[in-house]
This record gives sequence, C-alpha cells and structure tokens, in this order.
Amino acid sequence: MENNPTEKLVLPHPELSEEEEPPSQSTFIDETSLIDEYLKTRADRDKSVISERSLAFLQKHFPEATTREWNNWHWQIKNSVRSIAQLSKYIRLSENEVKPYEIQSQSLPLRISPYYISLLDSDNPEQGLRKSVVPVFDEFLVHPGEAADPLSEEHDSPVPNIVHRYPDRVLFLVTGFCSTYCRYCTRTRMVAKNKCHIGVKAWEAGLNYIEQHPEIRDVLVSGGDPLTMPDLHVEYLLSRLRAIPHVEIIRIGTKVPVVLPQRITRPLVNMMKKYHPLFMSIHFTHADEITPEVKEACEKLAFAGIPLGSQTVLLKGINDDVQVMTNLMHSLLRIRVRPYYLYQCDPVVGSGHFRTTIEKGLEIIKGLRGHTSGYAVPTYVVDAPGGGGKIPLLPDYFVGREDGYAILKNYEDKIFRYPDFTP
Repeated sequence: MENNPTEKLVLPHPELSEEEEPPSQSTFIDETSLIDEYLKTRADRDKSVISERSLAFLQKHFPEATTREWNNWHWQIKNSVRSIAQLSKYIRLSENEVKPYEIQSQSLPLRISPYYISLLDSDNPEQGLRKSVVPVFDEFLVHPGEAADPLSEEHDSPVPNIVHRYPDRVLFLVTGFCSTYCRYCTRTRMVAKNKCHIGVKAWEAGLNYIEQHPEIRDVLVSGGDPLTMPDLHVEYLLSRLRAIPHVEIIRIGTKVPVVLPQRITRPLVNMMKKYHPLFMSIHFTHADEITPEVKEACEKLAFAGIPLGSQTVLLKGINDDVQVMTNLMHSLLRIRVRPYYLYQCDPVVGSGHFRTTIEKGLEIIKGLRGHTSGYAVPTYVVDAPGGGGKIPLLPDYFVGREDGYAILKNYEDKIFRYPDFTP
C-alpha cells in the first residue's frame, strides 16, 4: 500500500480506553514507528481469509460492519461480549447457563471475541466450544482441594510477574488481559482484574531479575495473553529478553491464534522472526476450533520459522473422549502444530464440573499411543498442586521383571519379553 503524503492520517493513540483496545504504556515508542506499523497492518488486513460461517454471523449480527473491520483485531476486541446480557443476544441460554437477570457478577471475567462467538452453536449448550467459554452456575460450587492459586505460583514469585519454579527457566506474566476468557482458567485470580495490560514499566523488575540470574536460559512469556498487546510492546519485550546473553530460547504461551486469528498479521510475524529461537505454545481445546482463519494464522507463524506446539486441557464433556482427542491431534498436525501437552484440569475454584479423573486421561493416552502417529500423542501431565511442577503420566506398559527379562505390554495389551541385562 502506498502512503499518500497528502492523506490525513488519524494516528491511533497508544493509550486508548478499553473500549478501543487494551491500554498500555508506551514510553519507548515514537510516532513515526506507530504510523508505519499502522499502515502495514491496515494493508495486511485486506489479505485475511474469512470463513463462510463467520461471514454469515457478521452479516446477521453486525450488518453495518465491513469484512475489513471484522478482520481488524482491534475491532474484534472492541466488539467482544463482556456481559451475560450481551451474550444472550447471540445464543439462547440454557437452564444451567447464567442468565443476565439472575446474577450481577461472575466468578470469572467474561469476554468472547465476535469471531469465537461465530463458532458457537446458538441452540446447543452441550457444544464443546460453547461449554468452554459460557458461564454456568456450576462455577459457583467450590469443591475440596480447589484453590484460587492451585499451583502456588505466587509462592514461587521472587519479584512481581515472575514465577521461578524450575532451575533453568522462568514464567514471565506480562499481562492480565485475554481476548477470550476460558471458564477453567488457572489464573482466575489475576486475569482482567484491572481490565488492561500491565504496562512496560511494570516489566522492569522481571527483566532485571532475569538479567541477574545467569542460570535462566528459557523464558516463557505468558499472562493473560501476551499477543493481545500492540506489536511494538511485544517487540520491546522480545528485544529486551533477546539482549540478555544467557537467555537461549523465548517461548510465548497464547490462545490468540485460536480465538483471535485476525491478530496474527504479517507485520507481527515478520517482527517476531527477528528474535529466534522463538517458540509458541498455543492453547487448543477441540477440533471445531480449527477453521480456515486459524489454519491461516498458524501457517503464517510456521512460515516465519516459529515452532508451534499445542497445549490442551482435558475437560469433561468437551474433549474427554478418545475419538474427539484423536480428531483434535490429527487436525493440529495438518496445520503444522505439534501436540505438546495434555493437561489434567487444574483444581482452580469453581472448576469441578470440568475435571475428569486421571484414569480418563490415561485412557485417552492409551487410545492414542500406537493407534496413531507418535507426533500426534501429547505428553499427559498433572501440574501438581502446591508448586510441584508438571508430573508426566503414562499407562502401565512396564509390567515387571522375570529371569532378567523386562516384561512389557504394547498398545494392544500383548505381552513381550525384552532381555534387560548386560553381558
């Protein structure tokens, strides 16, 4: 797109209210860079795909909006559903789903992007995607063992926004904002409390901590969702981390490519690939999330050389089925995302209706292992309450020993003997 010098360009202010975009401080950004990035992003929006389902939703519920606006991630955030009353305009709420006249507050913040709402079945409360984002009364039931901070992240936080649990890596919580909130979120205690980004000044303590600890070679940037921040804020963070000599790899934890694929623009991926080695862990829940928009977003990231891995939470009534999980894992590989972790649902307050037994998780892994490609089998883990970290779990393939032989069971439950001794 050519920049007409006579054209009057209205510059988007970097500290807009939440009505426009999540606000954040921009102490390092110059106006020329903002204009350049805005023009690139505006041109890129013309190239984004829009599926038939989303187009039909747009025409029905936002007839005044253009496809260009729909493909603008700022527009998506501005028009997100943030209340039960708004949500009831798009779906018919069931008896167990929270009604606007029955409760004035929610245990977990509500926000769903218009794009993700377009994927919801307006008449089926049992749809997996719908159950993952629509509030239900079960959220107000507290079960034994549940806690606001079940993983004790705050206990392992030496400075604000840093969780240092493992010897060589840290979790850097750079924002509390998400474009769509999952009902089973582990960080309910912090997300959207101020309804804005933390801001670059608040990162200094964390950046200084990482600089002062040479044992840290791996930084996982998470939140909230770091990709809801403006490009220049993401770049500032990546550039600061990459400037630390002992930081070998940077990872980004996000659900944005799934719930807000419009955010994955060419300018964003072109910027991020400057900071390799950079990895991305994407939170997928169900194969129904893998739309043409999501495929395009993931392919942009993959073509930029960013290895993509999936992190999926095992959820009762949503994906706790071997065939459902197999479909998801196969669908991920087709869009160049490697299944990474399958998480047992954390015992956060009000999440009891989502949790399965560990036996169910082992059953699913057993149904995957040997029955499909090894690349399609994630590692099943329980993130141990109290700060114990991720504990991997597998079905019992090792039966025991007999006369120096290891007795093993394969995926078909057939027994084999392996000579487990040395000469």
